[in-house]
Amino acid sequence: MAFEAPAVGCGGGMSMDWEVVIGLEVHAQLNTATKIFCACPTTFGAAPNTHTCPVCLAMPGALPVLNVAAVDKAIALGLAIGAELNRHSVFARKNYFYPDLPKGYQISQYELPVVGKGTLTVQMADGSEKIVGITRAHLEEDAGKSLHEAFVGQSGIDLNRAGTPLLEIVSEPDMRAPAEAVAYLKKLHALVRYLNICDGNMQEGSFRCDANVSLRRPGAPFGTRAEIKNLNSFRFLEKAIEYEILRQRDILESGGSIVQETRLYDANRDETRSMRSKEEANDYRYFPDPDLLPLVLDEARIERVRQSLPELPDAKRDRFVAQYHLSIYDAGVLTAGRVLADYYEVVADGVDGKLAANWVMGDLLGALNKAGIEIEDCPLSAEKLRVLVQRIEDKTISGKIAKDLFEEIFHQGGDIDALIDSRGLRQITDVAAIASMVDAIIAAHPSQVADFRAGKDKLLGFFVGQAMKASQGKANPDQVNALLLERLHAPE
Repeated sequence: MAFEAPAVGCGGGMSMDWEVVIGLEVHAQLNTATKIFCACPTTFGAAPNTHTCPVCLAMPGALPVLNVAAVDKAIALGLAIGAELNRHSVFARKNYFYPDLPKGYQISQYELPVVGKGTLTVQMADGSEKIVGITRAHLEEDAGKSLHEAFVGQSGIDLNRAGTPLLEIVSEPDMRAPAEAVAYLKKLHALVRYLNICDGNMQEGSFRCDANVSLRRPGAPFGTRAEIKNLNSFRFLEKAIEYEILRQRDILESGGSIVQETRLYDANRDETRSMRSKEEANDYRYFPDPDLLPLVLDEARIERVRQSLPELPDAKRDRFVAQYHLSIYDAGVLTAGRVLADYYEVVADGVDGKLAANWVMGDLLGALNKAGIEIEDCPLSAEKLRVLVQRIEDKTISGKIAKDLFEEIFHQGGDIDALIDSRGLRQITDVAAIASMVDAIIAAHPSQVADFRAGKDKLLGFFVGQAMKASQGKANPDQVNALLLERLHAPE
C-alpha cells in the first residue's frame, strides 16, 4: 500500500508518492512470579529497590539461574504463531551503558533465539487480512527505571524492574501503513493475553513497542529507518508513525537524507524528537554469557506446552461464527479478548447467539466504556445478563423494559426476576387485552387512521407508540403490530 503524503511543508510543490515500511519490536513482560534470573518477585508498585537481591543488583560473585516458567511462556508464543522453535538457543551479553541496569550489560539472546520465524494474520477494518512475518522472539531481562519527577537536578534509580523477564517479539518490515501497525499490535496484545503469558498492561509498561519507520519509492530498496522507542498505547503508536512519515517525507522531498537514529514520541506535542544515533548489532559486542548454559528444548517439553494452550483467537472467532451464527465482524469483536469471549459464551448459553451478541457488544460494552471500566472488572455478571436476555427471548419483558432494567442492575445490582415481579413488568400477552387497547387507540385518533388508510404508512409507528404508552411498555410489541395492522387495514 502506498502512502500518499499530503502536500505539507513542501514549499507548495506537488507531493510525491512514497511507500511506508514499518516493523515493530514488541516487549512483552512475562507474568512469571519471579524474575528471569533470580527469585525476586515481579509484582508492580512496590516501594523502590525492595524487590532486589545480589543477582539483580549485580553483586560480585552472584550467578544467574534461568526461570523455567519464562521459557515455557516463550514456547507457548512460538507455538501460537507457528514459529520455528530452536531446540538449542544461547543467552548473550548485550554490552551497553544502562544507568538502571547495574551490570552494565543486558542478558539477552541474539544469534540463537528460542523462537524463530513465524507469522501473525491480522484482520483489518475493511475485512481484509494482512499476514505479518515475525522474525524472532527472544528472552531477555528488563532494565530498571530512572525516576526524575521527585528529584531536582538528580535522578533516582528503582531497580525493582531490573531482571523482569521480557519476550521481545520482532516483526518483519511487512507493514505499509499506520493502521496495519496498530492492527498487528492489537492482535499480538490479544494473543499474549489469551496465552496468559503477559498481562498486557500498557500503562504499567508490561506491553510496549518500538517502531522502525522508513520511506522508499515503491519497489525500491528499503530506506534508512528511524526507531521510535517505548510506545505504550495503540493511539500513540499510530500518531508517532503518522508524524514520522511526514517528517521523513519532508526531508526527502527537500533533497535531504534520513539519519538512522532512535527517537522518542512526545504525546503532548504530537511529535517525535531525536534521542541518540541508532546502534548496530556490532556496537553491542554480543558474546555468549559464560554464566548460563545453552537452553536446550526437548520434544516432551514442547508437547507439554502445546497441550496446555487455550483455544486461540482465530480458532475461537471461526467457532463463534459457526456455533452462534455471528458475522465475522461480530465474532472478531467478541474474541478480541479472552475475558470478553468467555463472558459472551456465558450470556449466549441457551439463548439466541445474535441477540446475546447485540447486548454484549452494544449495551454492555457501551456501559463499561461510559463508566471507564474494563471487562475484567465488570459489575454485572454474565449470568445475570443471560437471564435478562432470556426474559426478552421468552417474551416475559419487552426490549424497552429490558434496557431500563439493564441500567439498574449494571449500576445497582439486583435480581432480574425479582425486579420483574415486584414491579409488575411482565409483558401483556393476552390477545383480548391488547385488542381492546388497540381498538380504543384507533377510536381515539380518527384523523390519523384516515391518513394511514390514505397511504401514510409511517403513521404505524405513531399507533405503536400510543399502544406502548397506554400499556406502560408492557404490551407485546409483535402482537401490538399485528393487531394494529389487522384493524387499520380492515374495511370501514
